[in-house]
Amino acid sequence: MREALRGLTTRGRSFLAAAAAAAVSAVILGEKDLLRVAILLAILPLLAAAYVGRSRYRLACSRSLEPHRAPVGASARVVLRLQNMSRLPTGTLLLEDRLPYALGSRPRVVLERLGARQASSVAYTVRADVRGRYEVGPLVVRLTDPFGLCELTRSFPSVDRLTVIPQVHPLPNVRLAGEYAGAGDSRARSVAVHGEDDAATREYRRGDDLRRVHWKSTARTGELMVRREEQPWESRATVVLDTRQYAHRGEGPTASFEWAVSAAASVAVHLRQAGYKLRLVTDTGIDAEAAEGGEGILLDHLADVRLDKRGDVAQLVEAVRRRSDGGLVIALLGALTTAEAELLAGLRGNNATCVAFLIDSSTWLNLPPESRAEAGRAHGAAALGLMRTGWRVVGVSHGAKLPALWPQAARGSQGFAWRATMAETVGMGPGVGHGPGRVR
Repeated sequence: MREALRGLTTRGRSFLAAAAAAAVSAVILGEKDLLRVAILLAILPLLAAAYVGRSRYRLACSRSLEPHRAPVGASARVVLRLQNMSRLPTGTLLLEDRLPYALGSRPRVVLERLGARQASSVAYTVRADVRGRYEVGPLVVRLTDPFGLCELTRSFPSVDRLTVIPQVHPLPNVRLAGEYAGAGDSRARSVAVHGEDDAATREYRRGDDLRRVHWKSTARTGELMVRREEQPWESRATVVLDTRQYAHRGEGPTASFEWAVSAAASVAVHLRQAGYKLRLVTDTGIDAEAAEGGEGILLDHLADVRLDKRGDVAQLVEAVRRRSDGGLVIALLGALTTAEAELLAGLRGNNATCVAFLIDSSTWLNLPPESRAEAGRAHGAAALGLMRTGWRVVGVSHGAKLPALWPQAARGSQGFAWRATMAETVGMGPGVGHGPGRVR
């Protein structure tokens, strides 16, 4: 009851003050009727406090998110279900769900009345334009009487989490040469048919099953040979995300880094749906693999990834090579120097096919013509440095759309026009890209 009295609203306290004034006036003037008015004024807020306090701890609440994982710019639906567990009806209920600033203002919903054992559901939508993980809740319920004389607040401790993942763009189906790697003991290599079993023979070893004897090979070699059944070849890909802070420009959802994160998510989902065994690597320590149908794990990592002031290309190369087993490497790279481009040659080992989406992050800034030309030359030099080491390079500038760029990843050569343009940009003259080690 004490807590209920502390919950008296301004209106309820005004009633008590008026009752006290009327009581004093009745005593001074000797008016019994005025005393009755004072008693009535005092009883009303007390009854309201008793009414609200009785239903104080007899409410149950549950919350559901639909869905729990939503892309940037999409809406999620939050459903609140409130049940009155007591035998008495409640008064007016004001529901307020606490939300982080990125999800918008706190929703407020009014429920006029909940009868005995009655439940009611309300829903609202949230939308986030910035990826990340956000807590929804706790729910705050304000209980009031019909006259607004008393108000009590109850906070439910339950909290749900909404994961806002990067926007995923559907990509066209293209053939990426060199994407297959073996799952058996042999070295990785490219094959023409996806999933084809590779049968080979070896010398008989004690304990081998005689049913595996390969008689044609035995007759040809003169020694007992057995069939070695290797695991089928499978598609393997590594998505590399450059998180170096100085390599990206722009702020907020339109920054070059956000373009790279969205592109990494789109590529990861596209390759997983195509049957690839996928791995995501960044220089911030993220090294995750997607199990069967588990691209959601990678998307959750991409929801959390942030720029790193201490990131460098050497660290990124080392993270990829730590468990590299060939296949396809697709890198989303920010601005590079020629020296950093040469370091990325280390990812070409083990017959890996490497494709770089090289972001010209300077196009995310408003630069004067001289600075723009200098930034363009640096970007062209980095592209040539990658191409010399066997990388396929796809240039990315501000406003570029990944679905339109994706078919270029399937091309074994960037074309003479691209190389001539790069050569002219960096001042290397004609014939660049035709010498040893150039991409043809």
